[in-house]
Amino acid sequence: MKTKNIIIVILAAISIATIYYSMQGSQDDAAYVASIEKERKEKNVLMRSGDESPFSDSVSVFTGLKYYPVDINYRIIANLVPIENKKIVVLATSDGKEKKYLEYAYAEFDLGGEENKLLIFEMIEMGPYRGTLFLAFGDATSGRETYGAGRYLDIRKAPGATSVTLDFNNAYNPYCAYNDNYSCPLPPRENLLTIPIEAGEKVYY
Repeated sequence: MKTKNIIIVILAAISIATIYYSMQGSQDDAAYVASIEKERKEKNVLMRSGDESPFSDSVSVFTGLKYYPVDINYRIIANLVPIENKKIVVLATSDGKEKKYLEYAYAEFDLGGEENKLLIFEMIEMGPYRGTLFLAFGDATSGRETYGAGRYLDIRKAPGATSVTLDFNNAYNPYCAYNDNYSCPLPPRENLLTIPIEAGEKVYY
C-alpha cells in the first residue's frame, strides 16, 4: 500500500475513533443529567408526602423545589488536603444556637478562574449521621438566587483518598430554608465563596 493511502487510512481511523468516543462521552453526560433529574423528582415526592418533610403542614401548597439546570461543569474533582491537628469547630445555627463538628479536610479546586478552598466537616453528634461528612457554603448567588444562609453538600468519605468529588448540582437547602422550626448550621466565614455557584437548588420562596 502506498504511503499516501496508509496516511488516509490512519486519518480515517482517528476520525472514527474520535466520533465514537465523543458519542460515548455524550451518552455518559446524558445519563448523568438524567440521574440528577430523577433524584430531584424523587426528592419532590418525599417533600410532598414524607412524614418528616418540612412542608408537612403545608403540602397542599407545595409547588416543587427550584433548581438550576444540571451543568456537568459544576461536577468538580477537588484536591483533598488533610488537616493534621484536627480540632472541634463550633458553628452558629439559624436559630441562634450552636453545633459542634470536627474538621476533616480542605477541598481545593479551580473554578471561575480562581483558586477556591472549602472546609469539610465530620459530624460528631451521636445518631445515624455520626461520622458522615458535609460542607456548608455560601457563594455570590446567596441571598439572590439561592438561600441567603447558604447551602449544603454531602461528601462521600474515602479514607486515604487524595481527591474528592464536589458535585454542586447536588447542592441543597437546609430545612430551615422552608420552615423556621428547624435549626441549621451556618457556613463558616472561610466557606463563603466570592464566585457564583449557579448549580443545585435555588431559593424556594
